[in-house]
Amino acid sequence: MKVLLIDDHVLFREGMKLLLSGLDDGLELMEAGNLKDSLDSLKKHGADLILLDLQLPDTDGMEALRQIRIDFSTIPLTILSGVEDPAIIHKLITEGALGFVPKSSTPEVLLAALKLILAGGIYLPPSTLLHAPTRAGEVQENAVTDMLSSRQTAVLLKAIEGKPNKVVARELNIAEGTVKAHLAIAYRALGVHNRTEAVFAAAKLGLHKYPITNK
Repeated sequence: MKVLLIDDHVLFREGMKLLLSGLDDGLELMEAGNLKDSLDSLKKHGADLILLDLQLPDTDGMEALRQIRIDFSTIPLTILSGVEDPAIIHKLITEGALGFVPKSSTPEVLLAALKLILAGGIYLPPSTLLHAPTRAGEVQENAVTDMLSSRQTAVLLKAIEGKPNKVVARELNIAEGTVKAHLAIAYRALGVHNRTEAVFAAAKLGLHKYPITNK
């Protein structure tokens, strides 16, 4: 497993080396202190997971996220930051981040969050979910899954991973129009209006536990 840690603090990166060793026995930790080096590393080596700090010397974290998602949208990207403003976290999810782990988290929480994200789930801090811009609290987990077919659930899970409709259609071997129709139904079931709200709703309801199928 290859993980790219993007943070301009050398001491923090050194500490993360030891901590992330518990994530995978064969983990290879790559490091970058700015956006330019990050993009160069991704082009040369790729990655299975990207951890991005919001404060970089050559750009702000939001712009770094946008730039990375342009060419490396299939790599799960998680924000690891000391900034815990729910409004900022919401914007980060809108731009394609699949999780947000506060730097104040315990080592156990960090590792559990990263394992969840690598398994296709979403991690958001509990304090953020309390301010989530959704009505997901009004629906129950089993109610949502009972309302959706396995194919509709599959489309929803791929959509909240940040994959465009064209990619979802190709991976599931269905028409793009069918993807849009399935998403409309899934959003109604969740009580949300768009992908960003769906990400928060899925995190609240634990929808990552459901396997993606082609039925």
